[in-house]
Amino acid sequence: MKIVVTLDVNGEPRQALADGRDTLLQLVRDQLGLTGTKEGCSNGNCGACTVLLDGEPVCACLVLAAEAQGAHVTTIEGVAVGNALHPVQAALIKFGGTQCGFCTPGVVLSAVALLDRVAVPSDADIRYAIAGNICRCTGYGKIVEAIQAVATSRQEASR
Repeated sequence: MKIVVTLDVNGEPRQALADGRDTLLQLVRDQLGLTGTKEGCSNGNCGACTVLLDGEPVCACLVLAAEAQGAHVTTIEGVAVGNALHPVQAALIKFGGTQCGFCTPGVVLSAVALLDRVAVPSDADIRYAIAGNICRCTGYGKIVEAIQAVATSRQEASR
């Protein structure tokens, strides 16, 4: 049975026709064409499909599309401001926190959610926030440095 799912995606009202068994990942990628959200393990272990659901990071492969009815969803396509990268995206590039890039969308969204909640996160806070995002290339050190640099920059700008 198909259902109409109405939700806000990256600040725009959207509707999609979804099967009752479709995941939010399938809705985002297949119905809405937002392919920055990656499908990795399909069981919530890798974090490649991380999106923000009402501001909280979730594995879109574990959320039914119908559960997102009326929700606000942010995908990687929605974090940049106009043509400017989000500070987390820019920092990951600057610090070499990307290599193959497959994990990057999920890492960015996990970091954005953390920085929205915690102004000055510790290294432990950062590592905990991105613990659900598996990266097989960078070893996490550069990712943590990049996120910490964004937090530090925000703190200095607020002085």
